Amino acid sequence: MNESEFPPDARPVDMYLGLLRLRMESEDYRLLMRIVGPALRALEEQPPETLDFALDPDDSDELPQEIRDEAALVIATALTGRLDNQLVEIHVDGTGPVRVVTDAVTAEDPARLAEIAGCIRQRQHDIEELRGIAAASDLPADF
Repeated sequence: MNESEFPPDARPVDMYLGLLRLRMESEDYRLLMRIVGPALRALEEQPPETLDFALDPDDSDELPQEIRDEAALVIATALTGRLDNQLVEIHVDGTGPVRVVTDAVTAEDPARLAEIAGCIRQRQHDIEELRGIAAASDLPADF
């Protein structure tokens, strides 16, 4: 569906959730909404550039991977207003596979995916350095 085909007052995230409601089992959909609800409410209250989203570890540790993936895609749709988001798995040396949501064009571009993997590697390296500094300073290192 192209943007020109959207009903005038439709938000892409609402359309995506409507499709998921039809496709998913009722219990899975309720679980998904429980997980993404806080993020969607926060997006309605604040501009997206000031928010950082993560699934609540207490709520998401036991989630099936399919629900986690759909949650990431729902939040990405709410943030970007695009329905072409895709979840890709990038293999990063030293950390193993990392799941990333991106647009369809980037998902098909090996050079761009390699660039994203490089950013992830750099971030992991920076986090390890910060943990070392925190440990040496007797500060908590559980970030």
